[in-house]
Amino acid sequence: MYSAAMPAPTPTPLPTPLSARPPASQPRASRLRGWIQPAVFDFWARHLSPTLSLQRPLARVVSIAPASARAVTLLLKPNRHWQGALPGQHVNLGVEVDGVRMTRSYSLSAPRRADGCIEITVNAVEGGTVSQHVVREARLGDVVEIGPAFGELTLPDRPADPWLLLAAGSGITPLMALIRQQAALGMPTPMTLGYWARRVDELCFADELRELAARFPQFRVDFLLTAQGVRPDARINADQLQALAPQIARCRVYACGSGGFVEAARALCGDALGFKAEGFSPAPILHAETGYARVTLLRSGRTLDVPRDRPLLQALEEQGLKPAYGCRMGICHTCRCVRASGASRDLHSGSVDAEPNAPLRLCISAAAGDLSLDL
Repeated sequence: MYSAAMPAPTPTPLPTPLSARPPASQPRASRLRGWIQPAVFDFWARHLSPTLSLQRPLARVVSIAPASARAVTLLLKPNRHWQGALPGQHVNLGVEVDGVRMTRSYSLSAPRRADGCIEITVNAVEGGTVSQHVVREARLGDVVEIGPAFGELTLPDRPADPWLLLAAGSGITPLMALIRQQAALGMPTPMTLGYWARRVDELCFADELRELAARFPQFRVDFLLTAQGVRPDARINADQLQALAPQIARCRVYACGSGGFVEAARALCGDALGFKAEGFSPAPILHAETGYARVTLLRSGRTLDVPRDRPLLQALEEQGLKPAYGCRMGICHTCRCVRASGASRDLHSGSVDAEPNAPLRLCISAAAGDLSLDL
């Protein structure tokens, strides 16, 4: 999944003056960076170890296991450059598909292990280039780039109130990491999981969840099927929520799933003690305008007319550009850039920001008028 081409020859550098050389007390990697190009080091180092790098966080696939009819679980061994993650957080993975480097966001489905390995569970999304590639083509020994952890769907050190977890489809993965974290602590606080899937064979971790519910009286799980079984259910509704949490005013709620699922859960959980959610697909655009705006890209010098009713990321892609992105949900900040001038609109809240030289996220921002971007 990761490959490197032979780097272009580079001129032999002149000797570094003694006054400019790193002191001997600095880490070896820091001293090496003063003498060698990172790309050159990485090219030769990978022949010794596939994840040996001067400075890049990389991870090697050490185990692959089926998780459902549409998903696989990968166990990854990161190198020493990766800084770790908390249960419930996401990471960006860089993989190579048909020679093209692509980045996608995936959440950890378990806490980091004592040996440093991490687990992600990837569902093959219809039309998803990277997810289909990972599920069908991932092999032991493959190497991926791994970014820093992000996301706020984490539990406090000492959770006290009852927790209601709502998961739909791939949204089970970060919540499963939280459940496993609490199970390792003896499930110290009541926790209920409502897990929506289309069919039984698309449920991930079903046997483990049933076993945890049998072992811990504090933990309850309810599987809700939307397209199969003796009890097909709507995506999420008030009756289901009442059955899961009759006293929701005493609960804190975490929800994860599609953008539509998350917004429906948010509307139903207004009486909860707290509500936090992440969507693995963009939420519905609630605040858009008609017409076009002129966007100037300062680095390239290009000027484009883009629709004001869609995310800037999508609008730029439709014009043939390829800005960096990860989650496309406003979580990972990979598509963040500086709005040098003009106004942009947050497509979820509807707020307009015209502060100059301010950051914005292309995936959840639209042009509210003519603007200039540092792209």
